[in-house]
Amino acid sequence: MLIKIQDIQQVANEVMNMLHEEEIEVINDFHDAVVAKDIEKIDELFKVVLFDVEDHFQEEENMMLQNNYGYYQVHKSDHDTMREKLAKYFERWLAIKSPIELQGFLENEFKKWLILHISKWDTEAALHLGHAH
Repeated sequence: MLIKIQDIQQVANEVMNMLHEEEIEVINDFHDAVVAKDIEKIDELFKVVLFDVEDHFQEEENMMLQNNYGYYQVHKSDHDTMREKLAKYFERWLAIKSPIELQGFLENEFKKWLILHISKWDTEAALHLGHAH
């Protein structure tokens, strides 16, 4: 298991908390396949990860726009940085199919990024967005 639910800070918005919990589940399944070097499963789950992360980011970005959140652009830029990294790693996966490279990315970059992003940007945004259900 790459990320435990306790690793992720709860924020003041239930929708965001739900999105984070769903993403952790998807990422952990993906990480399990990567560690097992299950090429077929990685092929399948990488697409699920890309879809889930985009859905998560879009949902947050829409909530921020609807609430005229002042730091929307900065928050979105942090999302965009990870969108670009995931797209780059997906392209490399299609080219070289290296579970070792993906494992390094998930354990050394993605996990740290997600924990930091939630504790900094999502916590701040959630205070502005309130307790939306």
